[in-house]
Amino acid sequence: MDFAGIKVPDTALVRDAIDLSRSLLEPFLFNHVMRSWLFGIVLAESAAIAPDAELLAVAAILHDLGLTERYNGENRFEVDGANAAREFLKERGISAQQTQLVWDAIALHTTPTLALHKEPEVVMTHSGIAVDVLGAGLDRISREKQQAILTAFPRLAFKDGFKGCLCNVVRQKPMTAVDNILRDFGIRYVEGFTPPNFADLVAGAPFSE
Repeated sequence: MDFAGIKVPDTALVRDAIDLSRSLLEPFLFNHVMRSWLFGIVLAESAAIAPDAELLAVAAILHDLGLTERYNGENRFEVDGANAAREFLKERGISAQQTQLVWDAIALHTTPTLALHKEPEVVMTHSGIAVDVLGAGLDRISREKQQAILTAFPRLAFKDGFKGCLCNVVRQKPMTAVDNILRDFGIRYVEGFTPPNFADLVAGAPFSE
């Protein structure tokens, strides 16, 4: 199986992940997770340690499930998505160790200061997403492959759609937007959002000194 001329693992697990994301994500988000996966595959070609191709696929393809109505819970959207992926893998008999790798990859995908120090599957999940959202690492991907991926999965006004999606999360559950990327979107775009300052929280801790 291939997408945009890039060979990908053709397994029931990967096909099921694609079907689940396609059924739940808005088209702009579905195309985003597919591009992120393909960018991650290309970047992994030069990695010192290759990730497990199937686990990278599942992590990248399912990484935004926490932004869907079905899986939107009380946690950070990254954790909601990681929990959804854990449920998906458990139902298919995937080992606890492999499931934990996927969970970590999704839960940490917006936190490069942690993700980039983890296992190859976590590193490449984050890296593929960073290419698509920020353009970070785009210079490591040939123009031909960039164009093929963008043609196969067009951006569909991704920037505006993604901003709107994240701002909705800030409005729905503002306390999950304190220590992640949602904080910046909330401060800039969501009226009335005033996250706590951690310096104030430390100063106000209930201790005498």
